[in-house]
Amino acid sequence: MTGLLSSYIPIAIFIAIALVIGLSLLIAPFAVAYKAPDAEKLSAFECGFNAFDDARMKFDIRFYLVSILFIIFDLEVAFLFPWAVSFGAIGWFGFWSMMVFLLVLTIGFIYEWKKGALEWE
Repeated sequence: MTGLLSSYIPIAIFIAIALVIGLSLLIAPFAVAYKAPDAEKLSAFECGFNAFDDARMKFDIRFYLVSILFIIFDLEVAFLFPWAVSFGAIGWFGFWSMMVFLLVLTIGFIYEWKKGALEWE
């Protein structure tokens, strides 16, 4: 029975380390945070308008455009990870197909840059 329980010691150590790191990351901001909020810190900066305004107010399309562009390019970059893992097994065909994919990705990025989709003002 002790042999079976001793095989769980690495798991227990891993859980203990994860709990210590998690709790320290939750407690650290309260200990080291600068506690002098001003009007600039309390202003809305993520969504572009105050959170407690009318729900039927107009929404700027730029927020939608930036989020869609982020999702598209983030998902396309996620295809690089499985490619990198299996790079040795896929050979030259896999290499050149990924180069074509990256070329199309780069052309799309240049196109949206030239169209001004990344400009905020």
